Amino acid sequence: MKVTFLGTNGWYDTLTGNTCSTLVQTAACDIILDAGNGIAKADRYITQDKPVYLFLSHLHLDHIAGLHTLVKFRFKEGLTIFGLPGITAALNRIVCEPYTIPFSDLSYDVTITELAEGRHQFPFAFECLPLVHPVPCYGYRLETDGKVVTYCTDPGVCENAITLAREADLLITECGLKPGETSPGWQHLNPGDAIGIAKKAHAKKLALMHFGAGVYGTLDDRREVQKNFASSFPGLVVTYDNMTLDV
Repeated sequence: MKVTFLGTNGWYDTLTGNTCSTLVQTAACDIILDAGNGIAKADRYITQDKPVYLFLSHLHLDHIAGLHTLVKFRFKEGLTIFGLPGITAALNRIVCEPYTIPFSDLSYDVTITELAEGRHQFPFAFECLPLVHPVPCYGYRLETDGKVVTYCTDPGVCENAITLAREADLLITECGLKPGETSPGWQHLNPGDAIGIAKKAHAKKLALMHFGAGVYGTLDDRREVQKNFASSFPGLVVTYDNMTLDV
């Protein structure tokens, strides 16, 4: 299994990267986690011959703005989008004229599936649970190819993030804040918070992404996190756009 970080910024694009999107390549399918502007780079890495499953965490624009680039793709086995209850109507208000090409006019089939919280078995075993965030937001635990990848972006510290990350081979979460910073009322994680979740969950690796665009202005700011916190969690990976991990 390969995991490629297509976009690692939160909020907006900068010279450090695009807004968030992560590609998980498995034997049977390609999985994309969120559709920030980084999603436009997915065709650099995939053949588009396999089914593609897009999991959306929530509807903030830095997680869905890249949907307008879907017209460039040619997904031969179609695209299935998973998300919160109510996401169908919300996406159809955005992915439409006059803003962009509607789903119905794409060259491949698109199916939107609204998920109740809990465990699901299609197209592989996965679990979704709500996270603490100012708007409804799901975290996901994906179980495929004998591995567990957990994706929890934009949360405050919460028990559901720990539950989803339990014994995960890779926990992908966010780092919107600098060390020691808090953001009451607009929940995000700092490096210590993220490491705390990973430790409580006994996750094997922790990949930080969704770096606050106005907080981490340079890649050197991110490298400082790796330098200062690697000893706290040996499996820590501070990501940047186009980084690929083998899981």
